[in-house]
Amino acid sequence: MSDFIKNFIELSKNDIHLAGGKGASLGEMTQTGILVPSGFVITAKAFNQFLAETDLRQEIEAQLNKIDYKNIDSVDQASKTIFDLIHDAKFPKDLEKEILNEFKKLNVDLVAVRSSATAEDSSTASWAGELESYLNTDENHLLGNVKKCWASLFTPRAIVYRMEKGMRKTKVSVAVVIQAMIQSDVSGICFTVHPVTKDKNQMIIEAGYGLGEAIVSGSITPDSYVIHKDDYEIIDINIAEQEKKIIRNPAGGNHWVELEKERRGKQKLSGEQIVELVKICLNIEKHYGFSCDIEWGFVENKFYILQSRPITTL
Repeated sequence: MSDFIKNFIELSKNDIHLAGGKGASLGEMTQTGILVPSGFVITAKAFNQFLAETDLRQEIEAQLNKIDYKNIDSVDQASKTIFDLIHDAKFPKDLEKEILNEFKKLNVDLVAVRSSATAEDSSTASWAGELESYLNTDENHLLGNVKKCWASLFTPRAIVYRMEKGMRKTKVSVAVVIQAMIQSDVSGICFTVHPVTKDKNQMIIEAGYGLGEAIVSGSITPDSYVIHKDDYEIIDINIAEQEKKIIRNPAGGNHWVELEKERRGKQKLSGEQIVELVKICLNIEKHYGFSCDIEWGFVENKFYILQSRPITTL
C-alpha cells in the first residue's frame, strides 16, 4: 500500500502526522483488539499531493493572506473561494484509483467519511467539531466527500480557530478516514472522567437512539448515566425524552424520523449494557494512560468504538 492510503491495522497513535488524530487513534485501537468498524485512511500526504498536482497551494495561501479577521465577511469570502478551488480541481487519477480499490476491499455499500486534521487533539488545541464528517456515503459520492473533507480545513470556523490558537503559520494538513458505516440502534459518548465535577473515580455515558450525529450536533438531549469506575456501580440514571432520531435515508444520506411514542421515554441502555460499555471504555483509558472522550455505536448486540480522543477540557 502506498503512502497515500493506510489501512487501520497499519497505523498507531504515533502516526498523527500522517493520519491525523482520528485516524491514528482508530489505528491504535484496531491494533489493540478493540472492536472498531474496519476502514482505511487517505493520508495527509495524499492531500499534499493533490495540492501539488493541481497547483492550488499558492492560490489557497493567497486567499488566506487577504483575510481581515475583524471582518467575518472577509473570512466567509476566502473560505468560499477556497472551497470552490478544491471542488473544481481535477482528482489525481492514480489517487482516485487507489481510493476506489481500497473502498471495494471493505466490501460494504456505505461508509462514513471523516476529516482528521494532522494537528488534531494536541495538548494545545482540539480540532474536534471544527472539521466535517459525511455519514452513509456510497461509492458514487465517495470522492466528492473526500474533497469536502479536504476543503473543511478552510471552513470559516476552522480558519478562525487556527488564527485564535496562534496556528496561522503552523503546517496543518488533513487526512480522511473512510470507515464501514455502522447503522447504530443506540449511540453516544463516554467521558472516562466526569467532565463537570472532574471526579476521576466517575465516568459519564450519554446515549440516544439512532446515529450519534444527533447527540454530537446537540440536536437531542441524551440519557446520561454516571458510573463509579472501581465497582461499576451505576450512581445516577437520567432518562431523556427523545422524540426523533437520525437514521440512514434509503434515498441517500441521513434523515430524521419520529420515534414511536412508547419508546420515547425509555432508558436507551440496560444496566448490563452500561457495565459492558464501561469495561470497554476503561480498557481504552488504561491503554492510553489518559482520560478519554469516546464515541460509540451499538447494533446487533455489539458495541463498536467509532472514535477516541483525549478530554482536552480537564
